[in-house]
Amino acid sequence: MTYPRNLVTAAWLAQHLDDPKVVVADCRFALADPSQGAQQYTAGHIPGAWYLDLNQDLSSPVQRHGGRHPLPDRDTFSQRLTALGIASDGPEPTLVVAYDDSRFAFASRLWWLLRYLGHDNVAVLDGGWSGWGQGGHPTSTEIPAPRTGNFVPAPRQDWIVDIEAVRDRQKGTVLIDSRSPDRYRGEVEPIDPVAGSIPGAVNYFWQDVSAENGQMKPADELGQHWADLNDAEEVIVYCGSGVTACVNLLAQTVAGQPMAKLYPGGWSDWCSHL
Repeated sequence: MTYPRNLVTAAWLAQHLDDPKVVVADCRFALADPSQGAQQYTAGHIPGAWYLDLNQDLSSPVQRHGGRHPLPDRDTFSQRLTALGIASDGPEPTLVVAYDDSRFAFASRLWWLLRYLGHDNVAVLDGGWSGWGQGGHPTSTEIPAPRTGNFVPAPRQDWIVDIEAVRDRQKGTVLIDSRSPDRYRGEVEPIDPVAGSIPGAVNYFWQDVSAENGQMKPADELGQHWADLNDAEEVIVYCGSGVTACVNLLAQTVAGQPMAKLYPGGWSDWCSHL
């Protein structure tokens, strides 16, 4: 069977919940209330879905530098994925479907992490949790039974850059700031200790690639949105801490653009060096 990539509809997922080659991950989270996502999962989730927490599962502990959400420890994260029943080998690697209720803000982080680690069989639920409910699909409070997997990471190290690479970028590189326009301009900064943006960055707000109902905009519309990148020699995307930047990476891929590079530390890492 051929499985979709990047995006799946609620209708497709509802038909494949019992497929042993499909694993569903609930990535709901709130930066202002880190316990909210787990509470929402406990109250109800897509049947068979596991919960993956941004802070506990999709990131490693914060250090002085490196940003607010450093990439997770590779071995620890791989063990967690294995425990969810995700297999990266064989003729049909597991399809992982991630969802949230924040216009891809957190599900896209898992989507990018899996692809960065060499697992391309991953998609995000278009419309998220709200779209699932509006479609009349079932929910559950049951924690799924343990499964057996075998996730073997094969990281694509050239997909990420650090602060030195951002500082030394070449003339043909486009640096994208994915945060809101007012944060990009330094007018407000609700999270990090310093306001502003990396010199030379252009602003593509991550919420501009989706509609208010949480669905990704059509591929042709996204192609127009990203048209100015067509002649770029290199594209680097960042946000506050490597989370919502992944929404832009997802949208670029949906539009047919090659995978841009991610600066995981983002503004929170950059401003820690100021």
